[in-house]
Amino acid sequence: MIKKLDFSKPLVVLAPLAGYTDLPFRSVVKNFGVDLTISEMISSNALAYNSEKTFKMIQKAPNEDPYIVQLSGNKPEIIKLAVEKLNEIDGIDGIDLNCGCPAPKVFNHGSGSNLLGDLPRLKEILSTIKKYSNKQYTTAKIRIGIDEKIPADIAKVIEDCGADMISVHGRTKKGAYKAPVDYDSIKIIKETVKIPVIANGDITSYEKAKKVLEYTGANGVMIGRGAIGKPWIFYQIANENAQISDTIKKQIILEHFDAMIKHYKEYGVVMFRKHLHTYSKGYEKANDFRQQVNTITDVKFMRDLINNFF
Repeated sequence: MIKKLDFSKPLVVLAPLAGYTDLPFRSVVKNFGVDLTISEMISSNALAYNSEKTFKMIQKAPNEDPYIVQLSGNKPEIIKLAVEKLNEIDGIDGIDLNCGCPAPKVFNHGSGSNLLGDLPRLKEILSTIKKYSNKQYTTAKIRIGIDEKIPADIAKVIEDCGADMISVHGRTKKGAYKAPVDYDSIKIIKETVKIPVIANGDITSYEKAKKVLEYTGANGVMIGRGAIGKPWIFYQIANENAQISDTIKKQIILEHFDAMIKHYKEYGVVMFRKHLHTYSKGYEKANDFRQQVNTITDVKFMRDLINNFF
C-alpha cells in the first residue's frame, strides 16, 4: 500500500474546527498546499446510531486525498461500532481520536480533553480504533494535560497504542484558547516519541509556522483558528511568501462562497455570513458591509455584493 502521508518534508494540516472546517472550506484550502484535511469532530455515538446529519458531515470533496475522520467518544464499545461504520466507507485514509477538545459539553461527557485525565481509558479507546479500523492511519490530537502539563506521559501512551501520528495543541484544557502556547511541551513530545509529531496552537502566519517548526523540530504544522478569515495562510506557507495580493484573497473568498452554495444550496448564503464577518476584518466600511450581509438570502445578490466589496 502506498503511504499517503509524506513526512520527508513538513506536513501542512488543516485542524478540525466545529462549524468551520466543513467540506466547502476543506475543498478550498486543499487547492493551496494543504497536505491533509480532517473532518469536523464527529460524535462516535451519533455515528454508531446512524445519524443522517453525521454521515453528511463525513462526506469529503473529490480533492481531499488523503483525508482523515476525527472521532470523539469515551466508551470502547461505541467507538468500535463507529469504527465499523467508517470501515464501510471508501476514501477515508485514517481515523483520528480527539483527546483535546476543551468544550464543557464534550469534556463533561467524558470525551475530548477529559481523556487526558485518565490515560488507561485513553489507551483503551485508541487501541480499540487501532484494532478494528481497516484504514491506513490511526492518529490522535491532544492537548498537554488538563490542569497540569504531562506531555511526555500522554505521548508515550499514544505511541504505545500503535498510533501513526500525534498532533499536539500546546495548551492544557484549563488554558483553553487564551493561555500562551507552550512550544517547549511540543518539543518534549517530539523528543519522547519516534512517531511523527504535528505542532498546533496559535500558528497565525507563514513566519510563525516557520519559527514553530524550527523550534520544536515537529514534522509539520496544524492550523485551525489561524485560517479562519484568512485561509490564504496555506497559500503563503506553500509559496514560502508572506505577501498575498487582494486579487488572490478575493478569488479565494468567491471560491469558498461558490463551494458553500454547491454543498448547502441556498442555505449556504446564510451559513456564509459568519465567514464574511471574518473575511471583512480590516477592510474599510466593514461594519456597513456586515450589517448588509446579515439580511441577504439571495445567492446572486450575495455574490455581487462580495464581488463589489472585495
